[in-house]
Order: sequence, then C-alpha cells, then structure tokens
Amino acid sequence: MDHSLFLGLIGLVALIVLIGLRVPIAYAMILIGAVGTISLNGPAIFLNQLKTLGYSQFSKYDLSVIPMFVLMGYLATRAGLSQDLFRAANAWFGRMRGGVAMSAIAACAGFGAVCGSSLATATTMGQVALPELKRYNYSGSLATGSLAAGGLLGILIPPSVVLVIYAIIVEANIVSMFAAALIPGLIAVLLFILTIAVFVRINPQAGPAAEKLPEGEFLAATLSVIPVLAIFVLVIGGIYAGFYNPTPAAAIGVALVAIYGTLRRGVKLSDYRWAILETAKTSGMIYLILFGAELLKIFMSRGGVPQAAASWMVNSGLPPMGIVIVLLIALIFLGCLMDSMSMILLVMPFFWPVVAELDLGMDPGDVKIWFGVLALIVVELGLITPPVGMNVFVISALAKDVPMRETFRGVMPFFLVEILRLAILIAFPALSLWLPHLVTG
Repeated sequence: MDHSLFLGLIGLVALIVLIGLRVPIAYAMILIGAVGTISLNGPAIFLNQLKTLGYSQFSKYDLSVIPMFVLMGYLATRAGLSQDLFRAANAWFGRMRGGVAMSAIAACAGFGAVCGSSLATATTMGQVALPELKRYNYSGSLATGSLAAGGLLGILIPPSVVLVIYAIIVEANIVSMFAAALIPGLIAVLLFILTIAVFVRINPQAGPAAEKLPEGEFLAATLSVIPVLAIFVLVIGGIYAGFYNPTPAAAIGVALVAIYGTLRRGVKLSDYRWAILETAKTSGMIYLILFGAELLKIFMSRGGVPQAAASWMVNSGLPPMGIVIVLLIALIFLGCLMDSMSMILLVMPFFWPVVAELDLGMDPGDVKIWFGVLALIVVELGLITPPVGMNVFVISALAKDVPMRETFRGVMPFFLVEILRLAILIAFPALSLWLPHLVTG
C-alpha cells in the first residue's frame, strides 16, 4: 500500500475515534487535517497553505446566505409564525380523527419553509402543538412521534442550510437544489399525514377528533396564515422566478419576518438581540466546521483516500445503482452517530467522488442534484434514530411525561415511510429533477 494512502487511512481511523470520544467534530477535523498534512508534506507547506486557506474559504459569496437564513429562522421562532400556522392547519384538519397531529405536520412544513432548521422546527412546533395534543388526549407515542418526525421537514423544504452546504461542497447550483427539494418535501408531508390516518384507523383512541370551529373562527384562522405564505412566495418564489439569487432573497426574508414580528407580535429589541447573538454563534460553528472539513479534505486528497474509495467501489462489481444504495445505507448508520451538518461536511468529500464516477444514465449536473436530495433524506433519518436522534431528545425534553422509548416507538412508522419515499425518489429521479429543469430552463 502506498505510504500516503496508509497515512490517510490512519487519519480516517483516528478521526472516527475522536468523534467516538465526543470531541467536537470541527476540532477533530482540524487536528487530523493539520497533523496529516504536516506528516505528508512538512510544517512549512502546511503553514503556507494555512495563511490563505481561511480567506479563500470564507470569502465565497455563496456562504453569505447561511447567516441570513439562520437569522430568518431565529426571528421566525420569536415572531409567532408557528402559532398562526398551527392555528390555520388545525382549523382545516382538527375536526378529523388524528387531525391535531396532522395539523402539527402541516404547520411543521410551513414553519420549515421559513425557518430552514430541523431542530428549531421541532422545538418551536413542539411548544405550540403539544398542549393541544395533550388537551385532546392523544397517545404519547403519536403526539411526540409526529412532532419529532414533523421537525424533519425543516431540513428539506427550502430554504435549508444543510442543502446550501451540500451545494457548496459539490459545487452545485443552490437555486437548483432548492427547486429539487420542494416536491420531495411535499411528498413527505403527504406521506406523514397518511401515516397518521392509518395509525388512528388501527387505534382510534390514539388520536381523537377535535371539535369543529365556528365559521368566524375558521375564517380568522385561515386568513392568519396569509402573511406566512406571502413570505414564502416572496422569498422562495422570487428565487425560482429568477428575480434574485439566494443571498438577497434571504435578506428580504429576514426583513419580512422582522416586520411581521414587530407589527403583529410585538417582537422586542431583546428578541432581536437574542436572534443576532444566536445567529453569530451558529454561523461561527458552521464556518469552523467548514474550515476543518477543508483541512481534512486537503489531507485526504493528498493521501489519495477519496480516489482509492472511488476506484474500489467502481471496481467492486456492484451495479451503479447498487453502489448508490450502499452509500445511502452507510449514511443512515452514520446519522445514528453525528448531526446532519457534520455528516454532510465530513462524508460528502469521500462519497461524492464515488458517485461522480458512476454511469447512472443521467447528466452529471442532474446526478449532483438527485443524489443531494437522496443524501438529505437519509441525513434526516439520523434526527429520529437512536442513539443520537436529536429531534427525539428535543421533543422528549418538552414532553417530560412521555418516556423516550414511547417517542422512539412513535417515530418508527414515519421512519418506514421515509424509507418508502427514498425508494420512490430512487426509482423516479424525475420527481427531484423536473422542477430544477423548469426553473433553470
């Protein structure tokens, strides 16, 4: 075995050990990338590389969209959008058996379209919907399971920070990625609602129907969601229509959410201060991980690890689609050990060169988009699978009277329909590619 490749594999094993020891992934990648590059090329080359790496990495215009969408999400949590969304959804679905849980799913989709964060969606909608689910005596597993699963919609329905990161890593068009994620996201909403319908059909006591709202309250609840829909149309619709690219769109979104929160909900100066500080913390964490991922990628590329992995997989005898499925299964298992952002940053520099070598019968640009949507779906699954399952932990912290095992039991039907959605998108790539082709012409 080549000496450089051997060092690269040793570095990869060391990285896995550090992650297993709960070392923050940014520090682990920086350490392995620095030590590995020094081992291969010496300290002088590493220091010479280091003096320009930070600027070249963070001066990319596409990265400016991240703090904008993060800020929009934090402002949305304080602006009361979640209450209006849930109220409107409950007006339409609440009268049905399991309807309050269906309303939570629909509201999660709407909030995710403004927020772009799975954990924020799960946390905010959990605070809004749990009291109503308890009031109507929903079973603990259905109530918490539907909210933990609903939080997944925040990561796929555009705008999504993780989707932006993927696009930057593989050099895909962000607008195309946003367009590609919309139809799969809507399919998820439909499948989740159908899952709840089947659940309450089998166990009617798990999700009783709420009372029908008077006509005046129904109309008021429905109209209250118009500002949220307007924000989504102006931000995401403006991107799709080509009026502006994602960074100005995110800035417009921040302004609209701020105006909405100030005029309708009385968002205070302290709320803006909190949102800006949290945005700075989150963006700093993301950028540090990006820096560590770049250092690691340089070391691994010089060691030949991605190239060796691509060569091994291509020559393994598996058909191209079989290799894609193996990679997606690996992502599901990795999702049990780390968060979605870290996983995309850590794994894509290894997986994408493999996928890029495959003959999948599609244009290379389409492969980037299609595989990105598939990868994002399996990354989602890590948010509801043990032992990490961050969405489950978030909802369990809010529903202290429901044992965590009940919540994990409640998310299993949603996990299975996510696997079904994945199979549908693998079998029919056009579901991910039709809208990007329409948008980009």
